[in-house]
Amino acid sequence: MRRRSWGAAVVLALFTGVVPVASARAAPHAPVPLPLVRHFDNRAVSDDARPGAADFDGSGGSLSARDLAAAGWTPGRTLAVDGARLTWPRGKPGAPDNVRADGQSVRVHGRGNALAFLVAGTGGEASGTGTVRYRDGSRGTYRLTAPDWRSGPLATKSVALPHINTPGGQLAEQARLYTVTVPLARGREVASVTLPRDPGAPDLHVFALSVRAGSPGWTGTWSASTAGYTAVGPWADRSVRLVVHTSRGGPRVRIRLDNTFAAAPVRIGGATVAVQEAGAEARGTPRRLSFGGSAGTEIPAGAQAFSDPLGFAVPAEANLLVSFHLPGPVTTAPVHSQAIQRSYVSGPGDHTADASPAAYTSSITTWPLLTGVDVSGGPGSVVLLGDSITDGVRSTQDANHRWPDVLANRLLNQSDVPRFGVLNQGISANRVVADRYPGDGVSTDTGGVSALHRLDRDVLAQTSARTVVVFEGINDVRWGASAGEVIAGLREIADRSHARGLRAVAATIAPCEGEALCTAAADQQRQAVNAYLRTGGDFDAVLDFDAVLRDPAHPARLLPAYDSGDHLHPGDAGLAALAGSVDLRELVP
Repeated sequence: MRRRSWGAAVVLALFTGVVPVASARAAPHAPVPLPLVRHFDNRAVSDDARPGAADFDGSGGSLSARDLAAAGWTPGRTLAVDGARLTWPRGKPGAPDNVRADGQSVRVHGRGNALAFLVAGTGGEASGTGTVRYRDGSRGTYRLTAPDWRSGPLATKSVALPHINTPGGQLAEQARLYTVTVPLARGREVASVTLPRDPGAPDLHVFALSVRAGSPGWTGTWSASTAGYTAVGPWADRSVRLVVHTSRGGPRVRIRLDNTFAAAPVRIGGATVAVQEAGAEARGTPRRLSFGGSAGTEIPAGAQAFSDPLGFAVPAEANLLVSFHLPGPVTTAPVHSQAIQRSYVSGPGDHTADASPAAYTSSITTWPLLTGVDVSGGPGSVVLLGDSITDGVRSTQDANHRWPDVLANRLLNQSDVPRFGVLNQGISANRVVADRYPGDGVSTDTGGVSALHRLDRDVLAQTSARTVVVFEGINDVRWGASAGEVIAGLREIADRSHARGLRAVAATIAPCEGEALCTAAADQQRQAVNAYLRTGGDFDAVLDFDAVLRDPAHPARLLPAYDSGDHLHPGDAGLAALAGSVDLRELVP
């Protein structure tokens, strides 16, 4: 397969506005950069009692300060969103709190894999091209696209607020804010950023800007994608004890909790980590985690929280118990729906430090809130972006027979390539180009937003990601998408991954004749996608999972020995065959 250099990547600007940074060259004379707050020239937030004090869109519309506070977006608060740290403006309602992009030079420092902007457009989607200047005197361009604050896609928003303030009264209409990232040149330190100055840029509003730093010294050992926002419990003064399976080990640990898609903050009273003995029983006393030096934390709507590093020997290929206490009522939560693993919920009280399972009187088969476990050291991670087959649907429950688990075992038991962590970002029912879950509100559908819409959060922002393996598309063609639509989506995934310096690997789509939606027409589209993958050259390598799983005597269906019985999902033997077929050298950047 053709290998793409970072500088040669061409990235589409669908919602992300990503283009590759240009090659280094001397920067011309530029104005002295100032902190972003010094450029604020627009008032977006108003007090509900004085809506006329702000005019975000030029027509008197503004964001409700009360709604922002209810979401946990309070003045001066630093929010962790998709791996970036962005500070919500400190001003009171009616004070300048954002800048309309018009070529302003902004002081920004740091090294990382992306610039992160907290933005919104007014009067429609707003786009423009800006400049990044580096400490070494080089510079590069980026293209930034801000979806509209009233009509932009809910699937990619950071937070949605329930009202819009106007001088004539409050409207029951959602306002949206977006975190948009653009790639940086690897290894270079940012000195300043020039905001876009294009005809469409004056309607592009920037509230915050930072460098999204990498995760040096950490490797992701376990992850799960947020698949939807559903009713839970209800839980109040309960402890949730989740069972997760590590890929590689390390001497220190941290966890990541995500309040993705939420409308309100969630309070974590305390959290612990332990090695599982059996069921909800810990091997030894669980160890206390902290968050910014405190026992617990509040996670605003749409944001995330990392625990502080903890000295704790995490074994490779072991089940951990990650427990957290929910002191207040929790009736809805972001969840990963198909854990294929039993976890536990306690009776009343903080039982996170209990080694005994006695208090954990009920079980669940989802993973709420928890999205990642990292260990110190290691070479980084391989991220597997997929659907139900990657998620492990129809594999044996509580047995860790998903193909990512088997792949992790292979990596650990060899010495030819680095022993990467393996991060499973599969979501059952997920598609490449269409959202199953709309991205906002409480829903019973947990098929997630599309692979395109979750790529930044679930791949590009993952801890020390080195390589992405994309194994999706069967749900698209089963539900009527054309091969051309799927191919365009896969090509965008390859381009955006290359722009961030990741190796991009694709897997061909497996057959599924005999399943209700796997018609002859769907199979024709599947085969067209596979033909593109085998010959297109957009990916650095292709894993031919179709060839591994198909019946040689009847190539449109699964080999009976690998069929779980529903003709769509491989069973344990088929999943093991997938992992066993991977040439591990193809995972190395």
